[in-house]
Amino acid sequence: MEIKNIIFDFGGVLMDWDPRYFFRDYFKDDERMEYFLQNIAQSEWNEEQDRGRSLAEGTEIQVKKFPEWEKELRAYYDNWTVMLKSDIPKNVEILRRLGNTDYQLFGLTNWSEETFPYALENYDFFQIFNGKIVVSGTEKMIKPDPKIWHVLLERYHLNAAESVFIDDNPKNIEMARSLGFTTIKINPDTDLEQELEGLGIQF
Repeated sequence: MEIKNIIFDFGGVLMDWDPRYFFRDYFKDDERMEYFLQNIAQSEWNEEQDRGRSLAEGTEIQVKKFPEWEKELRAYYDNWTVMLKSDIPKNVEILRRLGNTDYQLFGLTNWSEETFPYALENYDFFQIFNGKIVVSGTEKMIKPDPKIWHVLLERYHLNAAESVFIDDNPKNIEMARSLGFTTIKINPDTDLEQELEGLGIQF
């Protein structure tokens, strides 16, 4: 079936976000930093904010659990913008080129409703999507829950079989594939242009 829609995840695909960009300087001790990120402010905790829990509530829950890490936990969302280091230029360039084609472009992202507006305001390429972005924090569900793909499909009247889904997370890729999407798994060395051309996408 002909591809008509191209759906982008954001973190790791178009945006370079990593808490280490802040905490490396904060701790000046990689071992302590990794302990904190693996055991105290772990990704499962951050994902609950992506699922719609407020940053304030998420912080208080964790401070109550780990009072000895209160200062570091409060620093997490206070310095979130430092963690959003930059866009990923080579992939953003592909997005810009796709913006001049007839393909429909969409975003499907696990992102807190409170922090996403900062990215939206500070990186102009998000405008290419013309607001056709499904944000997990707004929907109160996160990938790989299949329901969030159904939100995208139903809201924009899409057919999964006519759509390419691009993400850096293997679980999300697996789920999208099971729902009928063609998928591209992004790694740091992925040549996105080559991958898309391999699927017959024409720039």
